Amino acid sequence: MTTNPESGPDEKTDPPAATDHEVRAITPDEPRLKYSELICFHSAVPCHSLRVSPITPWKVVGDTIDTMKEVSSHRIMDVTSSSSSFWLSRGSIAVKANSSSIAYLYPNDEIELDRLDMQYEIIRMVNEGRIFFAPLDNPERVLDIGTGSGIWPIEMAEIFPDAQIIGTDLSPVQPGQVPPNVQFFVDDAQEEDWLWPKDHFDYIRSSMLLGALNSYKSLINTARTYLKPGGYMECHEWDVALFCDDDTLPAPQDDFQCPHEFQNWIQYLRLSTKNLDRPVFIVDKIADWMREAGFEDVKETITKIPLNPWPKDPHLKRLGAWSERNWLDGIAAFSYAPFGARGLGWTQEEIEVFLVGVRRSISDRKVHSYQRFHVVTGRKPSS
Repeated sequence: MTTNPESGPDEKTDPPAATDHEVRAITPDEPRLKYSELICFHSAVPCHSLRVSPITPWKVVGDTIDTMKEVSSHRIMDVTSSSSSFWLSRGSIAVKANSSSIAYLYPNDEIELDRLDMQYEIIRMVNEGRIFFAPLDNPERVLDIGTGSGIWPIEMAEIFPDAQIIGTDLSPVQPGQVPPNVQFFVDDAQEEDWLWPKDHFDYIRSSMLLGALNSYKSLINTARTYLKPGGYMECHEWDVALFCDDDTLPAPQDDFQCPHEFQNWIQYLRLSTKNLDRPVFIVDKIADWMREAGFEDVKETITKIPLNPWPKDPHLKRLGAWSERNWLDGIAAFSYAPFGARGLGWTQEEIEVFLVGVRRSISDRKVHSYQRFHVVTGRKPSS
């Protein structure tokens, strides 16, 4: 399924009034709804009626699990243990567990978590309200890799109340009170030895992991190992690259001198993430990697996301308004680690000066650019 933006007049259009749940959840001009409000807003069950567990279910790699049946022997520790540390900053997050450090390019502070909640609502709009595409039939065990603030597992728990829904991430930023069939674990999905037995899950989902992994291909191979025969893997990724159908977008330049500064930002990101071994521009390879890993019935859905509200189609204009806000809110945080000391070696002042032009180009309605959102699903063979 592909949505085609339609060019409209060059004018800056304010986001529409809040008339439905998608708009109200992410209207830039209104105070942003917090995580719990977003969940209750979409839920068919009144917020006060939701069953929640008073126990914080977070586990961190450390001692032996003895509280979960069917989970293989593995090392975990309480998240409050001094043996595990989490550094959250505007520059990046580093997670240290059992003396091994995991580098992550993006921040994980409260500002970024709020932006991620908004981004989740944008993706819902892109996918027309669907939060999964695989043909699921009462799955027993579901895994969400890179769960972020944990919205998706909680929504899935409402849809499949009899399923065990698990979310993993590098840091424990999810809520402590969740439906009783939801659990969160601190775990690094890049490890080949996951917390669970092989052939364990009916469905494994990953979302927005570009730039977070050394090898997306390896993640797909590992996920296949932990899927039951007949189980599904599903990947949701927002391609950073810009596209245009009417030649209003200047082509990127190898010397980083494109008049559209966001094109230069993308070129610099391509260079820095390659040097940091955190590839970003690999979304077009995911479907092929699934096939190479042995998945069957691999399907890919690509939807266009306008960079800003340049289309005249009301839905696409609204989607572009949220996309613009998402990029303007996040562009600095996306830049500090890859362009700073760990990446290109720029100072914070140099980064901020560069981003002035980048923000201007993001909001340029004369350029009818868009990005692509990919959803890829594949089924592990039944035998």
